[in-house]
Amino acid sequence: MLRSYLRLVLFTAGLLIGVQIPGFISDYTKRVEAHMIEAQQGLKGYKDTAQQFFSGDLQALVAHYRASDDPVFRSDADSLNQLLMRNQALDQEWQAMQAPWYARAWHVATSANPDIRRETLNAYTYQVLLVPEVIGWGIVCALLLALVVESFFLLIGWVIFGGRRRTPVLERDR
Repeated sequence: MLRSYLRLVLFTAGLLIGVQIPGFISDYTKRVEAHMIEAQQGLKGYKDTAQQFFSGDLQALVAHYRASDDPVFRSDADSLNQLLMRNQALDQEWQAMQAPWYARAWHVATSANPDIRRETLNAYTYQVLLVPEVIGWGIVCALLLALVVESFFLLIGWVIFGGRRRTPVLERDR
């Protein structure tokens, strides 16, 4: 009986962990979008200048700043180049978060922006979104966790007891 309750607790823990995954991915996506909007706002003035003097080519503006005799403009070239690289990286991150659910999950788990992922994790509050995707995540995680832990303990038992049956064979069963 205790074993059955432990299985239920394990399944419930897996379910509760599983339903957090889509919420975290959603929060991460929103955070990427917020950073991207902020980066675009930071480039707005430079884009206007590039549009006015260089037909909108920001790289030409950077080259012009670098070629300037004024050290302030040369320093601004590096700052502008950093902004452009950040904007490009955030745009790539945003594009990755527009993929199907399994690609988003894999991206967040393996190749997400580490700073934004850490920021999201630090600000994350537990939530349960009531959508079919979340229910699916919860059930799959619960089943996988239960299967892995149960298999692990069965393997340990098999190794300890040498694959023997734990219940003795009665005379009448022979």
